[in-house]
Amino acid sequence: MDFTGIPVHLKELMFLRVSGCSQQDMTELFRLSHVLGTLVIDYGPSAALLQSVQTELKNDDLVSLFQSLFPGRIEIVRGGSVGTEEISLRGE
Repeated sequence: MDFTGIPVHLKELMFLRVSGCSQQDMTELFRLSHVLGTLVIDYGPSAALLQSVQTELKNDDLVSLFQSLFPGRIEIVRGGSVGTEEISLRGE
């Protein structure tokens, strides 16, 4: 379907794994996850797996943030954006 010129909802699924974490890092990951709207979907003593379902641009920002906070310790898997036409009655 061609969404050109019509309002749409777009989201991208991204998994972000952070490894080599101290206890302080793990506390910070859970705090960041809560503040940034991601979910910690799996974790162990020194690693955590976060799930983000946001726009591609917001996920880009998350990647930049986590790369700066945990350099060399993140792995990222992105599923690409999916979308659907808006239903909103605004303007009608």
